[in-house]
Parts: sequence; structure tokens; C-alpha cells
Amino acid sequence: MAGVFFEQLLNGLTIGAVYVLLAAGLSIIFGVMDVINFAHGEFFALGAYLAVAIVAVGTGGGMFWLALLVAPLVVALIAAVIERGTIRPLYGRNPLYHILLTFGLVLIFEDVISFVWGDNAKQFAQPPLLRGPVDLLGFSYSKYNFFVIAIGVVMAVGTWLLLNRTRFGLVVRAGAQDREMVRHLGIDIDRYYTLVFAFGAFLAALAGIVLGAKQSVNPGMGNSVIIPAFVIVVLGGLGSFRGAVVGGFGVGLIETFLRSPPFGLDAFLPNLEGLVIFLLMIGVLLVRPQGLFGNPEWESSDGGGELLTGGGGGVLDGQTRFRLGALVVVLLALAPLGIGVLYTSYEVNSLLLTTLVWALFALSLDFVMGYAGLVSLGHVLFFGLGAYSTVLTVENGIPSVFVALGVGMVVAALVAWAVGHLSIRVSGVYFSMITLGFAELFFQLVQKVGFTGGSEGLFGFDPVYGLTSGPEVGDVSLLGDIELYYYFVLAAVVGSYLLARRMMNAPFGSVLQGIRESEERASFIGYDVTAYKRRAFVVSGGLAGLAGGLSAIHTGGVSPSVFAWINSGEVIVMTILGGMGTLYGPMIGAGVFFGLQELLQSFTEQWQGILGVVFVLFVIYVPEGLVSVPAMLSRHTNDETGGGPEPVAEPDSEVSN
Repeated sequence: MAGVFFEQLLNGLTIGAVYVLLAAGLSIIFGVMDVINFAHGEFFALGAYLAVAIVAVGTGGGMFWLALLVAPLVVALIAAVIERGTIRPLYGRNPLYHILLTFGLVLIFEDVISFVWGDNAKQFAQPPLLRGPVDLLGFSYSKYNFFVIAIGVVMAVGTWLLLNRTRFGLVVRAGAQDREMVRHLGIDIDRYYTLVFAFGAFLAALAGIVLGAKQSVNPGMGNSVIIPAFVIVVLGGLGSFRGAVVGGFGVGLIETFLRSPPFGLDAFLPNLEGLVIFLLMIGVLLVRPQGLFGNPEWESSDGGGELLTGGGGGVLDGQTRFRLGALVVVLLALAPLGIGVLYTSYEVNSLLLTTLVWALFALSLDFVMGYAGLVSLGHVLFFGLGAYSTVLTVENGIPSVFVALGVGMVVAALVAWAVGHLSIRVSGVYFSMITLGFAELFFQLVQKVGFTGGSEGLFGFDPVYGLTSGPEVGDVSLLGDIELYYYFVLAAVVGSYLLARRMMNAPFGSVLQGIRESEERASFIGYDVTAYKRRAFVVSGGLAGLAGGLSAIHTGGVSPSVFAWINSGEVIVMTILGGMGTLYGPMIGAGVFFGLQELLQSFTEQWQGILGVVFVLFVIYVPEGLVSVPAMLSRHTNDETGGGPEPVAEPDSEVSN
């Protein structure tokens, strides 16, 4: 038993060493720069792929050592260029914009990696010096695993010395405390920030190389590690280097012992070992949002800044917007009449239907992000719950699309109330992280519970024929034909928009906007800020559940992938692209997103990367979204001609229509 214990201990330390390299860079970047870098996993993957390319150039173990040195340096250089070109313009804005921008970078990196190296997994050999086992305490253990542990420990100690025992570390920590003070001393703090970002990417690339030589290298490896990395930095404390080290080794050990006999949970709690880490993350955020180690060793005071909405500076009055909206609805209603004449049924029954469903999903997110200032990185949780609840209702013999969708909305709203009750007590980045944790928790759960279909999901009906598999084939008819279902979805989306618009024009909406502008002021004049946020979160969750149910009926079922965090990122892209804080802007963003996707797919397989570039440009240069473009053009024209006053923003009650 002792030998088994030590073997599992070493396995946990091996995985933990990789986590330490990943989480340390992520935590340093946030602690110094207030940047939560979702592209950190792509630096991890890029380092591994560059190592594949370098090792393939020659033979012998020497190429591995060359890759271990050169590849992280190349990734660090790339990261420095990215920081200067994309992240630096966002300093002074709300730190949540960094989340949005780095998500766009994820889309770009994923496509670049697939384009250069393909979609198949790659492998590169470990050097001869590190191959084979070592006899220890009565069992044999891999030399390479010892090497990985050593790399993790050496880099952790070296990083601590760099940050605490050098002039570089002194300047960095001082700049994190007060950037302007450091500037007044004649120090170019921005150059130090570039070096910090590059160093964090260096550590991530190093982690990718040591893990890649142990397993394999594939395009999805960045996505597979970014969520565990965030779990670690949350547990240890956002911005705490010590927390990242302890959390990295701790999570590695916990994961190993939970899934490894005879210590694992499978003996008495089968299928739950994947949930424990996320439960731990949520618990820490609820009890101690700053992490287990309290306040970070250094805290940036340069954060702040508001989330910019598309509601200000519009050039179209409310009546004109109403007419344009009515025209769009009429055109959408007429769209099925052109099938077979102007276009095929695919454009209506697939593309337009999908766009309408995601327009509703984006509307639901805007309800809390654009008006209450709550950036939910786990909003896909409610979309997925609505989808699963709708499918389960239909499969259990309730022959009504209205009842099934109603159940989906109620379930999503109830869970939103519970999540909101727990989560809204924290704010800003911590709220974003806890919603992400809940979404990942359900993502793991639906893959392990039998009645959800496990990893295969639930499929077997469509909006035309009802159930198409199982003992009750044909017994459930949802709607008579696909065109009728199209009109049903259109009516649901338009009705949801009108409901949301009416709520935002009511006193409830005015209070929400006041909370977004100044939470302290709203609280001071007597409003229960937490209660208003929670109500908005419940409404938003219900609308997202409706969107999920409509999506499940359209696609004929649902699978666990609906809970993937990347879907939350995509709906945030749509919301920012269109213009949050307007309700209609995110819906426009959904249309542009899917329209661009369809257009680009016909020209190139790298459409996702191009969308990422568009999103990055919008976050930097058009943060108020597409709805602000007319006002920007109007101001530009007035500046050039020298005529006309600046456009006057309409009152909030009109702007938010």
C-alpha cells in the first residue's frame, strides 16, 4: 500500500507541476496587469506545436533540449507583440474587456494552429536521457515524470526570486500598486508590463512542451487546460503567485487521488470525481472570493472603468428605430415565401432559425450584462438547462411544445435564482469566475448522469415528426411543419424582445441602469441592489432557457457540448459586436456573427480566425458595438466639415429600446 501511495503522490505532483507552470503565468499577469487572459491556453498549445516543429528538424535527444529553450522564447516574443498591439490600448478600461479581447485571440490562435499543423494529433519523442524507469521504494517510476516535477519546482523558485529579489520584480510590484507613481519616477512601466505578459506566456509554453512530450499534441489542448488553470488561480487567489504554486500542486494531487484506486471516489461515489474540483472552486469563491491565501502579494489599483454600452450617442430616434425594427420583422416573416425561388430551404430553416435562437440567447445575456453590469461567463448554463429540460419533457410523453418549453424556462429560471442568490454577493471578475464554475459543474454532471444520456446526449425528435426513436415513435407531434416552427420561433423571439423592452422602460429597468452606472449611489438612495440584480438574473436565465429549448427542438436533441464554455464566449462576442445595453444590438450582433460565418465558410476554412480578428478590432476600436457606428460616422463627418453640434444622447428610457 505504501508503494501505491507514493506512486500516486508522484503522479499528482507531475500533473501539479504542469498546472503550476500554467497557473503561475496566468496569476502573475492578472496580479500585475489586471488582465484575465483566456488566450493563455493557446500559448500553452503553441509552445507544444513549436516544439514538434523543432524536434522534427533533426534527430537525437539534443533537439528536445533546443525546443525546450527556443519554443518558449518564440512564444514569449509573440505574446509581447500581442500585448503591445491589442491589450495595451485597453489599459484604463474595465478589466472585463480583457476577458472579451483574449477570447477573440483564442479564436485566432485555434485557427492558426489548425492551419499550420492540421487537426490531427502530433507527437515528439522524449530525449534518451529521460526515457525508462527508475526503481524507487519497491516500484518503478518514469524518469521523465521526475524531470517534469523538477522543472515545475525550479521554475516556481526561480520566478519567486525574480519577483522578490530583483530590481525587475521591485518595479513590477510597484507598478502594480501605483502605475502613475512609477511613471513619475521616469520608469517606462508599460515596457515592464510587456515583459510580464511575455514571461507568463513563456511559462505556459514551457508547460505545453513538457506535457506534450509526455502525452500528445492536439489543437484542443489549450481549451482543455484553461479551465483547470482558472480553477487553480481562483483557489489560490487571483494574482497570488504563492497561491498559484500551492493550488497547482494541490489540484494535481486532488485529481490524481480522487480518480485512482484504491483512494478514488469510484468505490463509493462513482462518476463524481470530476465534480469535486469545481465544487471546491465555487465554495472558495462564495466564502473567500480573494482565494485561500487572502489578498494577493500585490494588488493593482489601475482597474476600474465602466463597461461601455451602445446606448449613448445614437443618431436614430426611437420612432425611426421602431420602423426599422418592424421592417426587419416583416422581412423575416416573408422569408419562407422565397424558398425555392430566391434561395433554398437551408437559408431559412437552418441559418435563419439558428440566428433567431442565438439572437434570443444574446438578448438574455444583455439583460444582465448590458443593464446590470454582470458579465456572466457561464450563461450557457441556462441555455443548456433549457435544452435538456425541454427534451426530457418531450421524451417523457408530454405532447406539447408549449409545455416542454415552459418547463425548460422554469427550470432555467429556478437554477438562475439559486445561482444568483449565491453568486451576486460577489462582483466583477469574481462573479464572472463563479458563473463559469457553475457552468463547468453542470457540464461535468450531465456527462455522468444516466437520465441525461451521458456523453451521447439525448436525440430522437424534430419539429416536424415529433419522436423519431424509442417506443413512442410518432406519438409526440411538436408542430406540423418546419415553416410553422420557423414562425413560432420568430414570434417567441419578437415577444421576448418586447417583454424585455417593456421591463427596461419600466422603473425596474431604470433602477438596473442606475445600478450599472453607480452601485453605491443606487444603494445609498435606498434600493436593494442585490435583490434587483437577482431578479434581472432570473429573467435573463429564463430567456436563455427558452432559447436553449428552441435550439434543442430545432436540432432534434441536445448533448453535453451545449454547456461548453466556448458557447458563453460566442454569445458574449455577439453581444459586444452588436452593442450591449440596447437589447436590439446583441440581436443584430447574432445576425452579423452567423452571416459572417456563413459567408466566410464559403471562402476559407479559417473563418473562425477571421471572426476573431473582427471581434478584437471591435473590442479595441468600437467597444460600443455596431449600433454606435452611425454616431461615430456622424461625429467624424461633423469634425471634417466643421459643422453641426455633437449629437445629443436621448434619455435612457428611449435609448434602451
